[in-house]
Amino acid sequence: MRTLCSSTLIGEFFVIGFAGLVAMKDPDLSMTTVWTVSGIAMFLCLVLCGLVTRPGGVVLGWALQIALIASGFVVPSMFFLGAVFAALWWASVHYGRKVDEAKARFAAQAGSSTADAA
Repeated sequence: MRTLCSSTLIGEFFVIGFAGLVAMKDPDLSMTTVWTVSGIAMFLCLVLCGLVTRPGGVVLGWALQIALIASGFVVPSMFFLGAVFAALWWASVHYGRKVDEAKARFAAQAGSSTADAA
């Protein structure tokens, strides 16, 4: 699960950075505000890469997905991109857990067949 979720978060890192560049063109927003919010979100993406497998990591990832969708109020294309990344996040969590379960099952089978052979 960690690999799939981290890949999604790294993709989001770049999308948030590019959204920050687009948001800079809004005359109502100061550059400081745009890069403070974008920087915090980008940093959170990187931190979540390490926290995904810990308790609450997936929930924090969902919070980031909601924030990414909500950023569409500032950069309208983020409604679509946020929804795409939310779907990718769901797939990463869902299929990542299935892969982890399959790995554990195969490791258990390999361990029992090694014990049987001895």
